[in-house]
This record gives sequence, structure tokens and C-alpha cells, in this order.
Amino acid sequence: MSHANAALTPRARLRLARLIVDGGWSPARAAERYDVSWRTANKWADRYRAEGEAGMTDRSSRPHRQPNLTPAPLVRKIVHLRRKRRWGPVPIADQLGLAASTVHAVLTRQRANRLSHLDRTTGEPIRRYEHLAPGDMLHVDVKKLGNVPDGGGWRYVGRPAGDRNRRATARRTGRRRGDHEPAIGTAYVHTVIDDHSRVAYAEIHDDETAITATAVLRRAVAWYAERGVTTQRVLSDNGSACKSHLWRDTCADLGITVKKTRPYRPQTNGKIERFHRTLADGWAFAKLYTSEKARRAALPAFLHDYNHHQPHTAIGKLAPITRLNNLAGHHS
Repeated sequence: MSHANAALTPRARLRLARLIVDGGWSPARAAERYDVSWRTANKWADRYRAEGEAGMTDRSSRPHRQPNLTPAPLVRKIVHLRRKRRWGPVPIADQLGLAASTVHAVLTRQRANRLSHLDRTTGEPIRRYEHLAPGDMLHVDVKKLGNVPDGGGWRYVGRPAGDRNRRATARRTGRRRGDHEPAIGTAYVHTVIDDHSRVAYAEIHDDETAITATAVLRRAVAWYAERGVTTQRVLSDNGSACKSHLWRDTCADLGITVKKTRPYRPQTNGKIERFHRTLADGWAFAKLYTSEKARRAALPAFLHDYNHHQPHTAIGKLAPITRLNNLAGHHS
């Protein structure tokens, strides 16, 4: 049925047409029987004669020809301005002498009406991918965070109090920067995420050397293996740790293929970059921590909640662990 108030369903149209064509009823008499106009009755009878039962279904109201369709060269100009200059319909329309509604319709047809569909750097449509099975690809990276001073950082206690806490913590630890300013150090969060399931693993260390990075990789591969995941590939950036011979030899020892992102192209490793944002919002800066020890102690609980309970929009609003369907008791 084409709409809620339609007088005839496809089945009723067929009965109406058969009364006229096969039963010999006049269109006026059949129309009176079904409470429609004789023109409507005649239309369905003609379609039944020409197409049979298949002709009783609805047809698209789209015209066969669109003589006012925007020419292809003009479409290319609209899309070029959208991708290269990131303009909206109004400035593009002003530049090309078109109506803004026309430009918007073209951008919608070309899937360029939302800037989120386009890569920020190149302006090209974003190409998304997902490996077919858990373990086909692990993304690895390091998130750097300034340590939390005793008493809390400036985000929650304000700049003056935060600076006092930082200086007091630096005096206690004896740390100084190269310019002799007080320092409280950096937390290096080594993160690993499975491409297919988005199940995440993370450890916090005080450096990002090759020795530390390869040790984290070994433990992460073992952690995924305990959950039935066999790691095939690992994707990393071009940092010194991941370009080292130790990283190469460790991956070879584990039977893992090494993959690297394009230089200066973090979008290639976009899944873990997005996880870092979730990590920052849901754990690192989620509340007031009065010490770095307190923040580090909260990481395992966040990871459990993320893996087991948080719905992930990229996998149908399911918790990541549900994609490891050979894992028993993953809802606990």
C-alpha cells in the first residue's frame, strides 16, 4: 500500500481488474463496487491487460527523464570546492552562481553533505575497513599523559592550586626539566586494540623504549590468546620503538606480520586514535584524582567496563567482548 489512506491494496486492485477484464464488468460498475472513480478502475484494468498480476504493485513517481539535472562538469566543480576548501552550500553556490538548495542536493547525492564523511587532510571520502576475524590485526600505540600531582591537577583544582601541587610533587620526587623547572614526569600508556572486536588492552609505563614496547606486545598477545584470539598482524606508527630490530625480531618470534602506518598519517591507525579519546574522557580526565597512583589504579576498572559493558557504535552498539563469541562468561 502506497500510503495509509490508499483506497486499494495490490490484492484489491487485482480483484477489481479481474472483475473488469475476466468478469466482463464495466469500469463504472466495478468502481462503484470498490468505492473508487471509474478512471482508477480503468487504469488498473489496463495495467492488468498489459502486465498481468505484476502490474498491480506500486510504481515509483520519479520521472523517466530529468532535463534539469545538474550537469556533470558542474557537479565536479561543486565536489572539488567541498573537498579542497571545505565550503558549505552557501559559499559554493555564490562562487558558481547556483541556488544553495541545488548545491546541497548535489552534495547529498555525492555523500559529501557532511564534513564527517570527508578526510580532514585530503578532503577525500573516508574509507572505513574492518578485518573479518579477531586477531587479524592489532593496533598498537602510546598515549602520553602528564602525571597527576599530589592533591590534583589544574583541570579540577584550577591553575594556581595545580601549579602549587605540581611544584610540591616535584620537590618530593626531585624531578626537574631541562630548563630546571619542576617536573612530575609523564605516564606512557601503551595501548593495544583488536581491529575486529575493539577489545582493548593497556599498560602504563614510565617510558616508550623498544624494550618496554616489545614486552607490552608479548603480554598483550598472550592476553588475547587466553581469550581465544590468535594474533596475525600488528599495525604501529613509525616511532623509534616500532622501527627497532628488537620490535621486528619480537614480531617474528611471535609469528606476527609487521605493518606500519603511512608517515604523518595518524588516520591509518584511526581505531586506536579514537580509543585514546575514549580513554582520556572515560578514565584519564574523568574525575579528580589526588595522585598519579590513584589514576593508575583506576585503569583496570575502566578497561573492564569498556570491554565488557560499554556499547560500541561501530559494532552495532554491542560491548566489544561480545565479538569474541568463543569466550565463556564474557558478560560477567
